[in-house]
Amino acid sequence: MTTVASPMTLGQRLDAAIDNIDSLSSTQLYVVIVAGTVAVSFFLLNSNGSTSNTASGTSVDNALLKSAKPRSSSCSSDLPQPRWFILKWLNFAAILAFGGSVVKFSLNASLYLNDSKYLLQFLVVWSMFLCYFFGFFGISFVNADELVGNMEQEQREQQQQQQQQQRSTSINETAPQKTKKLHPPAPSAPVCSDPSSFKSSKGGKTDLSNIQEMSDADIANLVLSGQMKDHELEKRLTASRAVVVRRLVVTEKLNSLGRTNALENLPSEPSLDYGRVHGANCEIVVGYVPLPVGMVGPLTLNNESTYIPMATTEGCLVASTNRGAKAVTQGGGAYATVLKDGITRAPCLRMASAMEAANLKLWCETPENFQKLKAAFESTTSFGKLQSCSPTVAGKNVYLRLVCFAGDAMGMNMVSKGSLAVIEVLQKEFPTVQLVALSGNMCTDKKAAATNWIEGRGKSVVVEAVIPEKVVRSTLKTTVKAIVETNIQKNLVGSAMAATIGGFNAHASNIVTAVFLATGQDPAQNVESSNCITLMEETAGGDLWISCTMPSIEVGTVGGGTSLPAQAACLQAIGCKGGGDTPGQNAKQLAQVVAAATMCGELSLLAALAANTLVQAHMTHNRKPQPAKK
Repeated sequence: MTTVASPMTLGQRLDAAIDNIDSLSSTQLYVVIVAGTVAVSFFLLNSNGSTSNTASGTSVDNALLKSAKPRSSSCSSDLPQPRWFILKWLNFAAILAFGGSVVKFSLNASLYLNDSKYLLQFLVVWSMFLCYFFGFFGISFVNADELVGNMEQEQREQQQQQQQQQRSTSINETAPQKTKKLHPPAPSAPVCSDPSSFKSSKGGKTDLSNIQEMSDADIANLVLSGQMKDHELEKRLTASRAVVVRRLVVTEKLNSLGRTNALENLPSEPSLDYGRVHGANCEIVVGYVPLPVGMVGPLTLNNESTYIPMATTEGCLVASTNRGAKAVTQGGGAYATVLKDGITRAPCLRMASAMEAANLKLWCETPENFQKLKAAFESTTSFGKLQSCSPTVAGKNVYLRLVCFAGDAMGMNMVSKGSLAVIEVLQKEFPTVQLVALSGNMCTDKKAAATNWIEGRGKSVVVEAVIPEKVVRSTLKTTVKAIVETNIQKNLVGSAMAATIGGFNAHASNIVTAVFLATGQDPAQNVESSNCITLMEETAGGDLWISCTMPSIEVGTVGGGTSLPAQAACLQAIGCKGGGDTPGQNAKQLAQVVAAATMCGELSLLAALAANTLVQAHMTHNRKPQPAKK
């Protein structure tokens, strides 16, 4: 009869397992315990790890893909950051120490197991290690990169939100909010004031040996794709062909911003429609003087990519301004706003006596009388609005400074016409008043004057930007402390010793005049439009803060030279051709662009002065080689 073995109960199985454990040596038993502990620890620590890692990686990738503008991590926070790398070192040290103790115990297991003192010491040390591994730092050993990356990402996002909220208050609230495509900073450093560019360019990995046989479109694609630097075009092609290719490159960039064929009417070959000039811009015409036009950009201004045309014959000016634009864009961009908008005219009136002059002043300052002047002024124009009337008495003379909002026009003709209507009202109230001159020089037009510096004329603009410290070093080739000190000693102290009026800057007039010439402004008005104070500070985080305040930028986007095809093309490239959807919108945008370009030029020149590379740059890049003597 066959006996069927009954199944073992749970208790019998436990007894058998204990008997097997008792049969193991102490060393074998210890190895099993340690291996089991480590296995359980890594299982617990890595549970859901791959999922979290994947999710984190995906979120980071999405954040990078959605990022609209480059921003340096150094400018994400002005606060000191923890030294996270110490965490990894500490974890590796703990693992090595734990492993060393295990090896030491295994080599002398029989001795330590029979000595309760040594055994207690090992148990205490191992208990501390296990607590460490199961604690916060132990978990961070498995996922330290993700932990650090997430914390830094959160800090960057918080800082960016705070900076955006602070800067958004300084942006013109009346301007419509638009979503614009932002272009990254220029991939190549400009050649001026950059010592690294003094060396001959050897090109990248792309084979450019057959570039002469390539089509203009193919060469333009090389520049757009970053396989060839823009400033190498003249070195590898003829000067005229380089201009053709560069126009293709810039046109493509402007097209991506919605400014289709903006350069179509900007001539690159000698041409001028004299029919447009006659009766509008010049008399006794015998020809014209061609000026080269360079394009600065992209410059991120008020969260939009902007390209700035500059007409000049001064070598290095466009390249230097472009370097400043690159640094500003690398730091996240500039922010500008118009503080005041009003063109002025100040007729000189002559009275029979000083008392009559005083009475006229008091009469004009009465609110109900000002309303009479305002009605007369605005009857002469569709867009002009008289904002204020400020009489100044000098004996029998009264200088009536009238401030007028002129829409998108610069406004000199508008305010002059309205001023005549105001004078007619005054002649009815004061029969002895005589008009000496429609402009009494208190306007003040095309002359350096404290009244423009203090009261403003045209558009009063302030612009600012923060340049990360590493961008100051890599792009501007100097240090934050050096450039701040140079600005103080040169632009502030030096200008004060010279008793300058509105000249607390390095070369604002350079940029203002170049943009004026390109966009059809009155170049003589660069005198007051170049009033500028440039301020620089080192932030708490070691970055560079820069600001330019310009109280009297006189610009317009309709009338005058803006109607000529080439100048209108430059305005279209900026994005402010003609009248805006809201009166004055385009003229304000142009004024902000002028101020932002001026700040870029200031930034680059002061960096060159701080690094003492100015003369070297001009001697290298602003001098044609002398022809060899035969």
